[in-house]
Amino acid sequence: MGAEKVEDIVFEEIEKPKTDEGQGVFAKVLTKISAASKRLDAMGVEMRGIQRIPGYERGTSKQFLSVAGLWLSAAGGLSSMSSYFLGPLLFELTFRQSLVSGLISMALGCAVAGYLSTMGPQSGCRQMVTARYLFGWYFVKFVSLASIIGVMGWSIVNCVVGGQMLAAVSDSKIPLWVGIIIVTAVSFFVAIFGIKQVLRVETFLSVPVLTCFTLLYIAASDKFHLLDSFQNGDVDRLTIKGNWLSFFSLCYSITSTWGSITADYYILFPEDTAHYKVFLLTFFGTLLPTTFVGVLGLILGSCALSYEPWNEAYGKYGMGGLLYSGFQRWNGFGKFCVVVLILSLISNNIINTYSAAFNLQLSSIHMARVPRWIWAILCTIFYLVCALVGRNHFSDILGNFLPMIGYWISMYFIILLEENLIFRSHFLHLYTKEFPPQPVEERLSRLMLRDIKNKKVSARKCSYNWEMWNNERVLTHGYAATFAFLVGVGGVALSMAQAYWIGPIARHFGEYGGDLGMWVSMGFSGVVYPALRYLELRKFGR
Repeated sequence: MGAEKVEDIVFEEIEKPKTDEGQGVFAKVLTKISAASKRLDAMGVEMRGIQRIPGYERGTSKQFLSVAGLWLSAAGGLSSMSSYFLGPLLFELTFRQSLVSGLISMALGCAVAGYLSTMGPQSGCRQMVTARYLFGWYFVKFVSLASIIGVMGWSIVNCVVGGQMLAAVSDSKIPLWVGIIIVTAVSFFVAIFGIKQVLRVETFLSVPVLTCFTLLYIAASDKFHLLDSFQNGDVDRLTIKGNWLSFFSLCYSITSTWGSITADYYILFPEDTAHYKVFLLTFFGTLLPTTFVGVLGLILGSCALSYEPWNEAYGKYGMGGLLYSGFQRWNGFGKFCVVVLILSLISNNIINTYSAAFNLQLSSIHMARVPRWIWAILCTIFYLVCALVGRNHFSDILGNFLPMIGYWISMYFIILLEENLIFRSHFLHLYTKEFPPQPVEERLSRLMLRDIKNKKVSARKCSYNWEMWNNERVLTHGYAATFAFLVGVGGVALSMAQAYWIGPIARHFGEYGGDLGMWVSMGFSGVVYPALRYLELRKFGR
């Protein structure tokens, strides 16, 4: 069934008045929404919501190039660079300390995002829809909410940075709030259209953005001799270790949080796409561009500690001022390059807005009936308002709030990893609801068995009954995953180090603590989940 037919059915269901009272204002609103959706459909706006895309509606493996362009644009932008400034400028780490901490942790985050992306081709479902097979019909809503908060948090940061950059190049002639509105408006107009248009635009934007980052390396090179000027030898060594750990967690969260939406961009891939190909594409697609811009961010931040004009520019205009300072010796052309770099923020917001709309549809049956384009509008309004309100507290938002996003994705990752490696591989016979008891030869078609034998389709694809993605009676209850997740939250409270709370474990690392929340929470959830999941399957069979 095509996207258009699915949408027609959805609107047909919600437009039928159950009673006479149903023909009031609400019914009229739904009618107008349906008419607007049909007009937008004619313009090429994607109408499909969270519905699964069956194999016969998918494309070919030629899409690899488009998704590679997507990651170049989204991961190789100012959103990724913004956190790396904080290594020297907030955590007071030297260039070498920041480099080691930031790059190792970022690579770990890429591996997490790469693994989670493999759920896309095999399922044909959005990332958070596949989470129903872990958390169940009801509890998945909390995980989905965490994902929404994450992508909206990055969108807020992107808007603020874009506003700072326009204010810097215009010498405050363009107020910060005007720049925020400009970035938000352009982001929205692309995100509303759909995945095919998103992939095209993202690939196109990657070329000028990466070109300007390369030019920034050249323009700022006359200050590279200042890289090792800053030394923190007078700071307590335990405090430095704590700051190193906190920066490690922050950079891990830059790439790992892509895992909440990575599968969304592989749902058009054929079902028989090899998992290792999807993993490697996501891993290197996020690793290489993030490294490219991250190192540049560390260079600029480290130089700013020893070069007062750059430090002053950062204090006045934030990240935008520091970027403009790097280009400043090129005068007008430097300003042009800064404006071009704003495209990277827009490309990141496009992805965030697109995926957040699906997570909202997952919240309830009624919300799923609201078209994706309406949720895209509401998401845009939300992060625009938040960016305008918090525009003067950018460092606080980035340094204190965004690392929290990495906590939940770490717990989600370990639970999914154990589900796939332990239960879906060795205890499939316990899934009596998802797969009613019968010989495996009857459960799987002869064609599927042949494909598994010939390694055309992985066994993991066959270990999920993806046809049941929207069947509340068949999906797991989610007790084990939810309880393991809550145990992980307890681990976060014990080991996180943020401005508003330093856990008892984190307090052992100097004056400001060291953030170990990602790793302790992952360990707590990973330890308790296997036993709980086995008990859940034995009792409920799903």
